[in-house]
Amino acid sequence: MDGDHAVGLSLEGVTLRFGGVTALKGVALEVHAGELLALIGPNGAGKTSILNCVSGLYRPQSGSITLQSRGGRRIPLHDLAPHQIARLGIARTFQNIELFAHMTVLDNLMLGRHVHMAGGVISGGLFWGKQRAIEIENRVRVEAVIDFMNLESIRRATVGSLPYGKQKLVELARALALDPQILLLDEPMAGMNTEEKESMARFILDAHEEWGVTPVMIDHDMDVVMDIADRVVVLDFGAVLAVGSPEEIRENPKVIEAYLGQEFGGEGGG
Repeated sequence: MDGDHAVGLSLEGVTLRFGGVTALKGVALEVHAGELLALIGPNGAGKTSILNCVSGLYRPQSGSITLQSRGGRRIPLHDLAPHQIARLGIARTFQNIELFAHMTVLDNLMLGRHVHMAGGVISGGLFWGKQRAIEIENRVRVEAVIDFMNLESIRRATVGSLPYGKQKLVELARALALDPQILLLDEPMAGMNTEEKESMARFILDAHEEWGVTPVMIDHDMDVVMDIADRVVVLDFGAVLAVGSPEEIRENPKVIEAYLGQEFGGEGGG
């Protein structure tokens, strides 16, 4: 991480309501460029709501969300559509796998490159000239992701035929195919066995360290979170309870008081 802790993503006073329910209450947090940030808290604390606001699936009633782009510009995200936010370099995975089950691994990853593919319906259908060059360029990048994620043996497999753990890896690979600056991970290890969790954690760390991706991860496995995160944000009832290093969070009196005898809730939504 940079010594000056450059801010990659900033949320200021973000409030989100659903009818009479307030999911986020004036949330303010920063994601430092180059760090691995974990969001933890019990079910319903607002973790997934934050990811949904950042990715454009939800639009907060108040507050601001700003991306520090690779070019150095500060770009407001809170009024943009999801595809515009993806084009700026923010990718995500979902708690429930959101792949195209009837398509191959390769085709799913190519879809992850859609924001980089220019051209209209006619040029795309003809597949020649400039459009062919664009397709080849994006295919090269997808092949690099397949190699990085060790998916070569299943690249032509239909996603729906794969075991659950492999599907989770494919979803991560599809997010990486977008070449993200910020990678939002909603419980990437939920439902996995110990071996699968170790594999997923390794790929997340490798993407972080080798490809310069900044992951923002939700997970309920405290052993994994405390092992790989640079900083941890604890949420409770839609508000930020504590922020710090894993060591600081373990020793924070507020966290100990709020979660004494708990592992920050079981697996589930947030």
